[in-house]
Amino acid sequence: MPRMVSEGIVLKDDGIIESIKKEANDLLHNGPQEWSEETINTKRYFLSDALDDFIGSSNSSEELFIATALAELLSEFVLRTNRQWIGASKWAYRSFKDYDEEFANQFVKAFDIFYKTGNKGQVIELADNVLQPFGGKLFDGFSLGKR
Repeated sequence: MPRMVSEGIVLKDDGIIESIKKEANDLLHNGPQEWSEETINTKRYFLSDALDDFIGSSNSSEELFIATALAELLSEFVLRTNRQWIGASKWAYRSFKDYDEEFANQFVKAFDIFYKTGNKGQVIELADNVLQPFGGKLFDGFSLGKR
């Protein structure tokens, strides 16, 4: 919504649009609230789980769906851990490109290779590289709702 307000064409203004556009621009510029360590670990766990499913799968039909879930989890993780707004569909790529064009290209290349050839290597490497600064894959000792 803030992007739509920021970039939208004003058809009629009763003197309030400037302040609304400023608020939208501030939201876009400042990014979302930083994730807590608990949120990062929860997202790491689900990302690790999808990555392990992807690595362990030998069913090409299932791999397509796992790859799609993995791409969504990875894009959310990368963008949110860097206090960037996420996007869906075409906006996921645009959000990546706005944040880090080189990473966006690596991401697209890795998944493109997988979808065209079935080779998982670059997707696995990409996911491992994303998780590495946060301690890598998370399984041992993780539990939801328990302290």
